[in-house]
Amino acid sequence: MATITPVSPSPSTGHDEHASLLPTKLPRARPLLDPEILRRAVKDSFVKLNPLTLLKNPVIFVVEIGAALVTVFLARDLFRGGRGHGFEIQISLWLWFTVLFANFAEAMAEARGKAQADTLRKTKGDSIAKRVLSNGKMETVPATKLRSGDVVVAEAGDLIPGDGDVIDGIATVDESVITGESAPVIRESGGDRSAVTGGTRILSDRVTIRITSNPGETFLDKMIALVEGAERQKTPNEIALNILIAGLTLIFLLAVATLDPFAAYAVASTGSGAVPSVAVLVSLLVCLIPTTIGGLLSAIGIAGMDRVMQHNVLAMSGKAVEASGDVNTLLLDKTGTITLGNREAVEFIAFDGVSEAELADAAQLSSLADETPEGRSIVVLAKERYGLRGREVSEHEANFIPFSAYTRMSGVDIDGRMLRKGASAAIANFVRDLGGTIPPSYEETSDRISRLGGTPLAVADGRRVLGIIHLKDIVKGGMKERIGQLRAMGIRSVMITGDNPLTAAAIAAEAGVDDFLAQATPADKLAYIRREQSEGRLVAMTGDGTNDAPALAQADVGLAMNTGTMAAKEAGNMVDLDSNPTKLIEVVAIGKQLLITRGALTTFSIANDVAKYFAIIPAMFMATYPALQRFNIMQLHTPQSAVLAAVIFNALIIIALVPLALRGVTYRPVGAAALLRRNILIYGVGGILVPFPGIWILDQLLVWMHLA
Repeated sequence: MATITPVSPSPSTGHDEHASLLPTKLPRARPLLDPEILRRAVKDSFVKLNPLTLLKNPVIFVVEIGAALVTVFLARDLFRGGRGHGFEIQISLWLWFTVLFANFAEAMAEARGKAQADTLRKTKGDSIAKRVLSNGKMETVPATKLRSGDVVVAEAGDLIPGDGDVIDGIATVDESVITGESAPVIRESGGDRSAVTGGTRILSDRVTIRITSNPGETFLDKMIALVEGAERQKTPNEIALNILIAGLTLIFLLAVATLDPFAAYAVASTGSGAVPSVAVLVSLLVCLIPTTIGGLLSAIGIAGMDRVMQHNVLAMSGKAVEASGDVNTLLLDKTGTITLGNREAVEFIAFDGVSEAELADAAQLSSLADETPEGRSIVVLAKERYGLRGREVSEHEANFIPFSAYTRMSGVDIDGRMLRKGASAAIANFVRDLGGTIPPSYEETSDRISRLGGTPLAVADGRRVLGIIHLKDIVKGGMKERIGQLRAMGIRSVMITGDNPLTAAAIAAEAGVDDFLAQATPADKLAYIRREQSEGRLVAMTGDGTNDAPALAQADVGLAMNTGTMAAKEAGNMVDLDSNPTKLIEVVAIGKQLLITRGALTTFSIANDVAKYFAIIPAMFMATYPALQRFNIMQLHTPQSAVLAAVIFNALIIIALVPLALRGVTYRPVGAAALLRRNILIYGVGGILVPFPGIWILDQLLVWMHLA
């Protein structure tokens, strides 16, 4: 393995090496009660009354059918004439309000995404492309005529006509159409920063681009579709919950349907009481089926995706967000994720017979043409420690030897000297090939630096080994605490690195990760993920290069960096516009918050239904079955007031819970048992207790206002 690996130039050269240098933002999320979003949501609430639309939500569909049935019977009774239909009118209105409030919850969640999509769509416009023909000539065509595989040229001031990869040249690009800010980034051929996005603008220089997308399939098009939820599909967990509440709805539907003949029989037998009307039976059904979670379930899922987007992460599906909440294993790249990414020279260790100044001089000379952060740090350290400055070496006919993955070293031939620096093993072989010898403490010094988590970089002058440079990889501040948070969530963290096992072990210990994979190749990453999945675990990982694509595609949650290659972005099921690999930790927390919110509101809804059952059944049927009077513990005034109060409460509780569904239940990294206890104590007990005072207060108000 190479000791020095070529990396992107530093910020001083204009490259977007750190996330902080690439401030990327989706359009800012609007306030919950933004007037424009409210107007759109109210309008969509009525549009969603279409039965074909509601058919996707079986619970609310049943409520709509019930509301329509009550309305039809009410219209029949009004047509026949007579008085005393105020109760049925109120029931009919509140049943329709229940449907509208459930639609409003979903529409609010969707409206936030559509507002963001509108902002993105305004930035999208057609452009003219300079397409390169097979004979080398160029033609000007609309961007809509381009197809995958076409080659185009873009110069300063041009809009990039489509998604693609830079195959020649280097340019500064303004990506504000997808980031919201105009911090320029560098795109160049080769490496992991060659991908460009259609609709972004070239600020300087000229590049040749191979188009990788067809019209309507660009990254910006996908962003718009994803943000407005056009491609949102129900997740497996959501489908399972829909089946559960549909089953409960069917059970209560059958139970309520049998009440009418039983009541008719009881009235005929006793000669007293009354058979419940259609309005009463429909109201009872609506109050007993899980309308609360039925009305909020879709909004919870859409809001989860919206929260991910507020962190500048595009989720390709709701399934990806949900899966992130169930992740068991998190694969984190060492470089740039756990560590700052740039190894720095911190010490010159000279061997016997060599002064540190001589070692520093040789190390600096061999690094003058080295543009990697490691090379520049060696030049800086030599200057700071020994006052050595970069020298003009052109008159010395210096021949610089660039770093090669094959030789694993670099250096310079100058004034008859062969100065080399590189991996310990590579320098040892170089010296032996020239007939030199290796100092006795050579291997021990290298191993000691590796055990400390550093990288040993040996320096030789021809047949002489001068010493070793200690390169240190700095672990990001607070990383150990964040890994601890993951552990509290029940997630096992695994560091992936190309370093040797000794270095990897030291960094892993300093960062506090649970395990590490050293000297990892793309095949090793893929095999590790498959092994974890074969044992029933869900795996998440980050990546930005083409070599990460297989593992990103295999992972249950693959977070690709926006600055990475198009292959990586296509392989992952999430894209981080900030290109911050540690963002995966936030994504996991959001996924868990989504699952917890869904579980909490499901618990509340079912407990709520149980409470309503005991609250209104006695009052509703005490005229038919006088013995039930003793169970009317809240002393509700009449069957009509009890039914109407329950229906109103059932509708209002949906609206009351909309903010919680959109914001999500506060997530804390605690164990599953603690979460279960919290859900039961807060949402289970709360769901049982809240309906009693709520229905009682509404009953009192209805009687006081002479509405029942």
